[in-house]
Amino acid sequence: MPVKVHETEFPGVLFVETGCFHDERGFFSETYSAAIWREAGFTEHFVQDNLSLSVKGTMRGLHYQLEPHGMGKLVRAIKGAVYDVGVDLRKGSPTFGRHFAATLKEGDNRWLWLPSGFAHGFVALEDDTMVYYKCSGMHAPESERALRYNDPALGIAWPLAPSVVSKKDAQAPLFADAEYNFTF
Repeated sequence: MPVKVHETEFPGVLFVETGCFHDERGFFSETYSAAIWREAGFTEHFVQDNLSLSVKGTMRGLHYQLEPHGMGKLVRAIKGAVYDVGVDLRKGSPTFGRHFAATLKEGDNRWLWLPSGFAHGFVALEDDTMVYYKCSGMHAPESERALRYNDPALGIAWPLAPSVVSKKDAQAPLFADAEYNFTF
C-alpha cells in the first residue's frame, strides 16, 4: 500500500499517510512496513509500541525523556480523536520553544512523527479514544520528564479543557523551569 511522507514547518516533524483498501467486508490497512516506509524516506527504527485508552477530556503529557534515552514517537488515533501536541525542546532549532499541534482521528490513516527532542502530549476529544504509538527508544524511568500542559508560556490552545489529569502531569514544571538536554 502506498505511503506518503509530508514535512511540516517544524524540522523533523512529519505526517505519514498510509493507504486503506475498502470493500463490502470493511477495510484493510497495512499500518507499518519498514521496507515500504524506507522507500518513502522514513528511516526510523522502532523498539517499543504503546497503546492508550482515554475518556473524553483526558490529558496525557507533555512527556519526554532526556538523552541518552530520548525517544521519537510515531502517533496515531485508532479510535476516537485527540488534539496532539509536540513542544520543540531542541536548543538551536528554529522552532525551539514553540509547539506543533494537530487533530488525529480514527479513520484518517495518518501518523504524526515527533522526533526525539519534543515533549509530547494530547487531550482526548471523544470517549474511548485509543492512541497507538511506536517509539524509537525504550522507556527509561530515570530519564522521564514532563512540561506543564497549561503553561501560559507555551500558548497551547487546547480545544477542550482537560478534565482528567494525572497528579504528575498537573504538577509538571513550567517550560522556564524544565530540564532538557536536546540539541538541534
